[in-house]
Amino acid sequence: MRKAPGSRCSLISVLVLALACFSGTALAQKSDTQADEGLELKRLVRSGEFVDATGSKAALLGTEAGRLEAWVYPLKLFRDFTLRFHINNQVLPAEATARELIVHPESTTIVYASAAWTVRETLLVPPEEPGAIIRLDIDTLSPLQIEAEFVRDFQLMWPAAIGGTFIDWDNRLGVFVLGHQGNKYAGIIGSPSAEEHRLEVLSNAIRSDLNTLLLQPVENGHKTQYIYVAGAVNGRAEAEMRYRHLIDNSRQLQESATDYYKNFLKRTVSLELPDAKLQSAYDWSRISMYQGLVENPFLGRGLVAGYRTSGFSQRPGFAWFFGRDSLWTDFAFDSIGDFSTTRTALEFIFKYQRADGKVEHEVSQSATLVPWFKDFPYAYASADATPLLILAANDYVTSSGDLPFLNQYWDHIWRAYQYLKSTYDPQGLPQNGKFGHGWVEGGPLLPVKSEIYQSGLGTAALAALANLARISGKAEQERQLTQKYELHKKMINELFWSDPQHSLVFALNEKNERVEVATVLSTAPMWFRVFEAAKANGTIDHLAAADHATDWGMRILSNRSPLFDPEGYHYGSVWPLFTGWASLGEYVYHRPLAAYANLQSNAHLALDGSPGHVTEVLSGAYYEPLPASCPHQIWSSAMMVSPLIRGLLGVTSSATVNEIVVAPHTPAGWNSWSAKNVPACGSTVDLNYRKTSTKESLEAVLHETGASSERICTLTFSPGVSLHARIGKSIKIQQTAGDQHPTVLARFSSGRASINIPVKDDFHLAIGDELPDLGKRSSNLRIVEESWSSDHKRLQLLLNGLSGSVYHMNSFGAQIVSAEGAQIIKSTPDHQLIEVRFPNDAQAGEYTRWTITLNFSSR
Repeated sequence: MRKAPGSRCSLISVLVLALACFSGTALAQKSDTQADEGLELKRLVRSGEFVDATGSKAALLGTEAGRLEAWVYPLKLFRDFTLRFHINNQVLPAEATARELIVHPESTTIVYASAAWTVRETLLVPPEEPGAIIRLDIDTLSPLQIEAEFVRDFQLMWPAAIGGTFIDWDNRLGVFVLGHQGNKYAGIIGSPSAEEHRLEVLSNAIRSDLNTLLLQPVENGHKTQYIYVAGAVNGRAEAEMRYRHLIDNSRQLQESATDYYKNFLKRTVSLELPDAKLQSAYDWSRISMYQGLVENPFLGRGLVAGYRTSGFSQRPGFAWFFGRDSLWTDFAFDSIGDFSTTRTALEFIFKYQRADGKVEHEVSQSATLVPWFKDFPYAYASADATPLLILAANDYVTSSGDLPFLNQYWDHIWRAYQYLKSTYDPQGLPQNGKFGHGWVEGGPLLPVKSEIYQSGLGTAALAALANLARISGKAEQERQLTQKYELHKKMINELFWSDPQHSLVFALNEKNERVEVATVLSTAPMWFRVFEAAKANGTIDHLAAADHATDWGMRILSNRSPLFDPEGYHYGSVWPLFTGWASLGEYVYHRPLAAYANLQSNAHLALDGSPGHVTEVLSGAYYEPLPASCPHQIWSSAMMVSPLIRGLLGVTSSATVNEIVVAPHTPAGWNSWSAKNVPACGSTVDLNYRKTSTKESLEAVLHETGASSERICTLTFSPGVSLHARIGKSIKIQQTAGDQHPTVLARFSSGRASINIPVKDDFHLAIGDELPDLGKRSSNLRIVEESWSSDHKRLQLLLNGLSGSVYHMNSFGAQIVSAEGAQIIKSTPDHQLIEVRFPNDAQAGEYTRWTITLNFSSR
């Protein structure tokens, strides 16, 4: 996160502290919010940036200037909610006084301030309540009165509609009541502190859409006031009951909301990393993902895709149920051990899977109120969700060991395979076009017959289904599927490889010809190891270059392509989803420098923009989200989690074979990390990694349960070290083009396992990875290719950097004795600083190539 000037923050802090001292109660009130002090983000307000407070049944969505809309699913209640402050015969709008933003997992607080007062507006949606709480903590030296105003926007989420609606004032309850002629849906907005109200007006002479609520004045000192929002789909009486419940249990609901997220963080994989930014981004991404869990009264409980304001419409971003969004996110939930959420998400997918096995693309929150699955074209628009279901189901069953789930839903999984087969062309490739789009939905990259993304996932699905058949004892199906997988794997490696490009390419067109475009879409199937290592690495050489990679993530295609448009949703923009695909794919094929750069890009995004969230899509030319971007996108957050756990830390486990594998690509300068509550062997494991100049160590403690204590659990430790490193004798080594992995196995004894691997003369590089300012272009150094000599004493690096710029790299471990094309400007026994100067051989601000060679002494 970019740091704001300290002077304004200091002024606000002094003012708040002064008011607290004056009232004697303000600091004590802080405990009422039960804020999780260990997970908090603060910064100065960016008035147009998105904020939200979400629960499983309701949401407040708005901007940091304090303009909000309210949803109680599947109802929209109001929009343009904002505050006005009456003080000293003046009326100040909230957006003119918004100063600071404070975000906790359970709430968002906007601090408004002027010369003699502060108001902290805290937005909170209790996790399991169909309503919201707006808490107003007031500290003032002069009489202050808060007025809330909003525009009634009482409708069902698109495409359903209520028809004619109305708003009334209920004198008995002292609340606004939203309703319609059918009396089925209702909403309530009110405050126990209400003093006056004004209803919207529509007449021949006057029209005003505004409804206002004036709260009781605060003479001076501290006071807390509340505004409550409730909704119901079974009539006004239910809405009133829910409104009363919010008032009567307000304090408890605020505390339980805090506990809800604290407990989630405690029961999922907890990391301790030497990089504070990466640590924070991981924790917030876990929270962001979990906030995608939504329960709709008509549809059930599942994962939505994301949130943004709807404005004058009735669609709040992607806050309905998307098949492929949910399925990609499932891998991240499995990675952190939240199997209950994955199972819930998968069961929702199964519920609306088509009879022929095709998996749904999107389900609106009002789908059962209209002929959604019959008359609208969106329900089953994509083809990629079907193989993704098989992949996600396999990942869940393998990681969790939930065999009853597999037995219960085997027919759904098998039907998905039958549909996948029905899309094959004569040579066995899953087709797009008439069967549904793959990744690309429109634009100049179409039409095609089959994308590498779709064909790669279809191939991986065969191996996944074979594994599920093995687990469930279906030996003949396992044998047949394994044979088909090997044939399909060979086929896609031949069909999608371009010798002229020396890369895997985008697709086969309708004439069965290769579309000769290298694309980041090829990295999604890399997760599942379906490509030959040489072909994957040749592709990564393209993708690691500055024409594909920006400082904020991966473009879908090169900015040198004639098809490139930086605003093109599917032909030029940057998606954190792509960046996550690339990061884990690069880790899988042992390209840790490119992988780490992409992981760091997503980590930066999690702490910038809408704090704690990762946006959906950004420009391919400038660091700026596209206008249509969904700022709280669930799978974007998942793409921070999966590459970190599965890639950088290399942690995977199988409860079906009772094994946990830890194969980290530990970044340069890291000497330790730890992970707690890692799912393994029917229980959880705590991991502690240590690195010195002579060895790499892993200690693991298994939390034995009744089930796990009866199992033999195996730990495999296989750290990635440089090709220059020397490894102890008699240790099995896997050597790749980019690194080597000494591999040692151990069984847990008395719940513990410890592995030490002698390693000397290891070597790692680190480069800078900052985000540019909003609206600026990329400028970071790129390491595109690495090539070691056969004796591993020389390392050649192909770099991309801005013409005429100077960059620095940090090296750790083995000493460099000389550098060609670079200069060693600082050297200590375990650290060296390398300076690289790019020539002025291109236009200012344009990337150019430079090659350097690092020479090491004989070992």
